[in-house]
Amino acid sequence: MKQSKRVLVTGGAGFIGSHLAEELARRGYQVIILDDLSTGKMENIAGLINSTNSINSITPQTRGVEFIRGSITNPPLLQKLFQDIDYVFHQAAIPSVPRSIENPSASHEANITGTLNVLLAARDKSVKKVIYASSSSVYGDTPTLPKREDMPPNPQSPYAITKLASEYYCRVFQQVYGLPTACLRYFNVYGPRQDPNSQYAAVIPKFIQGVLENKSPIIFGDGEQTRDFTFIKDVVEANILAAESDATGIFNIGRSENISINRLAELIIGLVGNSVELIHSKPMPGDVKHSLADISKAKTFGYNPKYSLEEGLRETTRRN
Repeated sequence: MKQSKRVLVTGGAGFIGSHLAEELARRGYQVIILDDLSTGKMENIAGLINSTNSINSITPQTRGVEFIRGSITNPPLLQKLFQDIDYVFHQAAIPSVPRSIENPSASHEANITGTLNVLLAARDKSVKKVIYASSSSVYGDTPTLPKREDMPPNPQSPYAITKLASEYYCRVFQQVYGLPTACLRYFNVYGPRQDPNSQYAAVIPKFIQGVLENKSPIIFGDGEQTRDFTFIKDVVEANILAAESDATGIFNIGRSENISINRLAELIIGLVGNSVELIHSKPMPGDVKHSLADISKAKTFGYNPKYSLEEGLRETTRRN
């Protein structure tokens, strides 16, 4: 891999983006992180950035990782930052189904308009490829398992709609403008640095924190809904493989194994070692019943998840 490769990670101070930026830097890429810190945290990248948040410091000669505090809803900023960038890893979004239900306009602005801005800047500055963070939520509650990329989408929330609309934008920009794009549909990503304190926190960090504090995990619905949980390191590897390959289009990124939320809670309780009871609450609006990825298409560019759920949970609980 040539060290001269320059990449930009939108949302690079977030959970997934910070892990991705860290691994890209470790592999010798010159990395620019763009984040408005609305959900991302400086502590996630404190060990990466080397000096400044000034746009004037970004030059082709810069080594290491640079941080820019800014938003994908600022087109002039993107036009300036995307100059001489090889790959854009577009992770920035308002990443929450409940939040999108409460405020669909904000999700639309960040997730759809923001993605359009990213694609326009990438087109105008001749970026070699955009790797877009999509979501398994686009499948909705379709009963067919596993989920395949050629299935009709059936979004059940404003968040899912924003992800699907952005996929369409990626496809059109490739077809019309010749901008290569790869859309990765993430299936329930988890791992270290995932925030358990947010009102919209994902289930695994919430469960881990609760059990560590001897609090019972709260499960929405009967707990028999299933998810395909994907460890963060596998997701990072998928992004880099997608960038470095000729792969374009839509790809599921999961483990291709699912587990019930009840069983997940039991696993976490066992790993942490605290004895607590499960508490069930009413179902969450927009939640789907079952999810499982068919990852055969992603395997064509080399994706092969290495972490079992137990291994990933063990590493996550160790660092929380």
